[in-house]
Amino acid sequence: MTTLNVVFLAAQQPAGGGLSFFVMMALIFVIMWFFMIRPQQKKQKEIQKFRNAISVGTEVVTAGGIYGTVRSIKDEKNALEIEVANGVKIVVDRNSVYATVPTDVR
Repeated sequence: MTTLNVVFLAAQQPAGGGLSFFVMMALIFVIMWFFMIRPQQKKQKEIQKFRNAISVGTEVVTAGGIYGTVRSIKDEKNALEIEVANGVKIVVDRNSVYATVPTDVR
């Protein structure tokens, strides 16, 4: 057998694993969805639920780390007026509020 015949025979054999590659990629995507994407979506829903439930008097922390108490809600601007110290109020976007203040901080 010559070298040309060996190369020709090797090229004719099926690659195999074409379907198994797609199955493996689908399996990797499903695993990634369960461990990364799904928990992040659940966390985002919880944060949005918290933001929608904010009322006057709720103690919050902004994305910038500012602690304060909600004094008024401005729905038309999607903003909150937060009192950060006695008589000192700031207006922040509702989407910049992330958590309630733990009781041991204040």
